[in-house]
Amino acid sequence: MEGKYKLAFCLFEYITFGGMQRDLLRIARTCMSRGHQVDLFCSAWKGEFPEDMNVSVMAGKGPANHLRCESFVRQVSKHLSTHKYDAVVGFNKMPGLDLYFAADSCFAAKARDRGFLYSLTGRCRTYSGFERSVFSKDSKTEILLISEKEKDSFIEFYGTDKKRFHILPPGIDKNRLASKDASDIRKAIRSEFSIGENDNIILFIGSGFKTKGLDRAISAISSLSHSLLEKTVLLVLGQDKAKPFLKLSKKLGIQDKVCFLGGRPDIPRFLMAADLLLHPAYRENTGTVLVEAMAAGLPVLASDVCGYSFHVTKAGAGELVPSPFDQEKLNHMLSCMLTSDEKARWRENGKIYIAETDVFSLPEKAADIIEAVVKRKKSHQAR
Repeated sequence: MEGKYKLAFCLFEYITFGGMQRDLLRIARTCMSRGHQVDLFCSAWKGEFPEDMNVSVMAGKGPANHLRCESFVRQVSKHLSTHKYDAVVGFNKMPGLDLYFAADSCFAAKARDRGFLYSLTGRCRTYSGFERSVFSKDSKTEILLISEKEKDSFIEFYGTDKKRFHILPPGIDKNRLASKDASDIRKAIRSEFSIGENDNIILFIGSGFKTKGLDRAISAISSLSHSLLEKTVLLVLGQDKAKPFLKLSKKLGIQDKVCFLGGRPDIPRFLMAADLLLHPAYRENTGTVLVEAMAAGLPVLASDVCGYSFHVTKAGAGELVPSPFDQEKLNHMLSCMLTSDEKARWRENGKIYIAETDVFSLPEKAADIIEAVVKRKKSHQAR
């Protein structure tokens, strides 16, 4: 490739263990491995700073999130106007982007569902304006799309040119693949948490407990028959406020069956040790964890609203709760899956599908598109 590029990556808030944040770092490192300079700009960074990157924190000011985001956008825009970058890549919607990594769903669609009064709020005006700056017909921002299902919503609300969308494959890490010592890892986890070899470990993984349906998961666990509940435990891995869900599990009398482990760097160990991934999300742009579970040979029970739920169906690696969501349906499906003779087939199907499908190359494909956009931009400037 000719030349080395100077790239600015922007996001509102970095949170350790966040899926989008993980993608950001992997894309940034891929670009850096190709010789490009990457500077990261954010309003807040929660976690350890990566030693191999230049991170600038421009703290947003204001009593509300949307006001802090506005403040950050003003600060970073001022900086970018005085420092020449070949491309500005946003991981949240904001003005002034050459490329946007579309990790979030369509805000306009969600705002419509909330009604007219919500459209009058400052929060709605701010985020609607940011989204419009990226997706409007007049915008030149190229869109790195990680969920095909959101494309129609953006086109419906903004008339976005289809040519500006670039679909990316999932970007799971190869450490999610089931290792040769998976059975030893399974035994070690069960010993560590005093879980019987024949007991059911159900995993719930992800920050954003409310959106990802942890209340639904806890309710489903509580609905299990006494004999099944006795040998079942729900392990919750993710960085979020546990208090409301601890309260719910206590109310349902299953507090000893729900274990909150916080955000953890050793997710692959749990994927290999568990018996089922439960992901009954209210909404989910992608649901990368579904693909990660399949790679580890872990059966999946998820709601069909997840952007990556089609992978579960294509693979035959589990079951999907149909829309409109019904709690009783989830309860029944969970009980059936835990007692099914199909578990071995679901496990094997998931691993076979992953072996035959590109689910790893998101960072490389994103870097390719970033380079192509910069090259086009430089070509136009040279005319």
